[in-house]
Amino acid sequence: MSEGRCIFCEAVQHPANDEQNFVLHRASHNFVILNLYPYISGHLMIAPNAHLADFAAAPKAATDEMMDLAKRCQSALREVYRPDGFNLGMYLGRAAGAGVADHFHLHVMPRWDGDTNFMSTVGETRVLPEDLPTTYRKLLSKF
Repeated sequence: MSEGRCIFCEAVQHPANDEQNFVLHRASHNFVILNLYPYISGHLMIAPNAHLADFAAAPKAATDEMMDLAKRCQSALREVYRPDGFNLGMYLGRAAGAGVADHFHLHVMPRWDGDTNFMSTVGETRVLPEDLPTTYRKLLSKF
């Protein structure tokens, strides 16, 4: 990510580019987007429309809606990918591992018994088990 640029703000500001930005759904306070660097197939993120860094200070309407969207994401992923479980989580702040520390977001990831607990990287290369346009097409109708 370029300094001074927010990938979430750029995605939310350009609804005409939802398919190319992999935005699956827009709600009143948040949107659902594919992770461009997924840990696993079906890796979704829910981000507030507003540029917010502090989860604790976020408006209740935004965080309530985020949790409702997490349930909706779980249902969509269950239907499309039939996982055995899910990881939901946030990395709040650089020290916690946030790649985008100034715009909080919730990760929603399907998991399977015996999966590799997130594909490790080898030689700075991440392996995607499914390309993002395929994931997008599979999930879009569920929202």
